[in-house]
Amino acid sequence: MKPGIKDVLWMVFGAALLLMVTFVALRFGKNQSPAELLAFKARRVDVVEQMRLGLASASEAEKSAVMAITDEDSQKYADQARAATADVAHERDKLALLLNKGGTQGEKDLLAQFSSAFSDFQNIDKDLLTLAVKNTNLKAYNLAFGPAADAITDMNDALSRLMSKSDSSPDALAVTRLAFGAETAALRIQSLLAPHIAEESEAKMDALEARMTADDEDVRRDLDRLAAMPAFTNDTDLATATLAYARFSDIRAKIIPLSRENTNVRSLAISLDQKRKIMFLCQDALASLQQAILQEPIPGVTYGAPVSPR
Repeated sequence: MKPGIKDVLWMVFGAALLLMVTFVALRFGKNQSPAELLAFKARRVDVVEQMRLGLASASEAEKSAVMAITDEDSQKYADQARAATADVAHERDKLALLLNKGGTQGEKDLLAQFSSAFSDFQNIDKDLLTLAVKNTNLKAYNLAFGPAADAITDMNDALSRLMSKSDSSPDALAVTRLAFGAETAALRIQSLLAPHIAEESEAKMDALEARMTADDEDVRRDLDRLAAMPAFTNDTDLATATLAYARFSDIRAKIIPLSRENTNVRSLAISLDQKRKIMFLCQDALASLQQAILQEPIPGVTYGAPVSPR
């Protein structure tokens, strides 16, 4: 039987379609030389390596921001961390385009795995770096060991002078007891500031503040009793001690809120825990992706020892 006109048209269409598919396959696949395929592989491996280096740089800068002792240095390193992270994101997008052109599905899946972990990496960094640049714990330490300590020293020096000039008075024992009581309670408050600044638990900070409040009441009571003694009416040393303690109390009122913010303690905890874990996940995904690209077979190219050594 002779084929009809419809049969002929279908055969012509099928032949044309086959030629088109063959042309595309030859043009974009098998027509590539081993050298071109190697270059394409090297390009992708290089992008992955740049991503791995960028992650390492971002992590190093983040840790420097957390450990820096000035706002300026913290901000400088935080900016470096953000810039390095932005570079990684740029390289990730570049790699996605390359894999769409010639990557395997396994490589695309590994890139998606990295992208998911990298998104968490970016979110953690956003919170961590925001905390790191505030340096509230460092500011609290500077106040505690600077002006607060100076105020306590001024108070104790004034009370020591007060006790010395009362040595021969009938009230010497009472003066010594009250002055020493005020000194001791004030020093206890001072000694609790550093643990409060370093503390991470809200409940423990509450307990430390309760002890400070009790000691503060002791200091004020003893100073008031000294002021009630006729011998110390308008006494300059007692006035100096009272003003020094008031100065210390004002500084303590600034230290507690800074300590409560706990930005250095919180950023360090995040860096050592959440950030470290997500960093490993990102690097593991990139290492697997890099290995997958390296293991891609290229026709006519062998790696390592010859397939059939003589």
